[in-house]
Amino acid sequence: MSLLVIGVVIWCGAHLMPSVVPALRQHLIAAIGANRYRAFFALITLSSMALIVIGWRSAPAAAVYFPPAWGRTAAVPLVFVAFVLFAASALRTNIKRFIRHTQLTGVVVWAVAHLLSNGDGRSLVLFGCVGVWALLEMHFINRREGAWERPPPERFTAELKPLLAGTLIFTVFFVLHPYLFGASPRLGG
Repeated sequence: MSLLVIGVVIWCGAHLMPSVVPALRQHLIAAIGANRYRAFFALITLSSMALIVIGWRSAPAAAVYFPPAWGRTAAVPLVFVAFVLFAASALRTNIKRFIRHTQLTGVVVWAVAHLLSNGDGRSLVLFGCVGVWALLEMHFINRREGAWERPPPERFTAELKPLLAGTLIFTVFFVLHPYLFGASPRLGG
């Protein structure tokens, strides 16, 4: 479990640092250059993800709480919504007119979905901490950037791209989930 905790702390710390301590980020960029900073950040991110995966696989799935009976059923559509929000964050869409932080909101939805369907300690550490990180990140971004200026409206058909991309990503992860993460998202699976 310690590798999982270390990986989650590194992930959350590295991603919070630019929002919480922007001067440190600027100092690092000035000291080593923008490209080296990006490479360093990518290395930290990949390292933390490796620790999370190794830590997850080695941690026992000891029950901490009992998720609701409907939690697993609710998790599938919630994860689908999360992937649509992830896709919308990279595209021009009307979703961004209603949700300021589409990607971070997707992370929160993804985390809640997994907490509704898993009641073990490793799930609580991973999904709970990453969900809290996303909420904190939204808070710090809002504080730094101030009032939200909604983007201009897009054509109604702009929603098709995130819907299609989210569906594709969701389908790939739904099929590969048992092989990648050792758990089937299928009901009764």
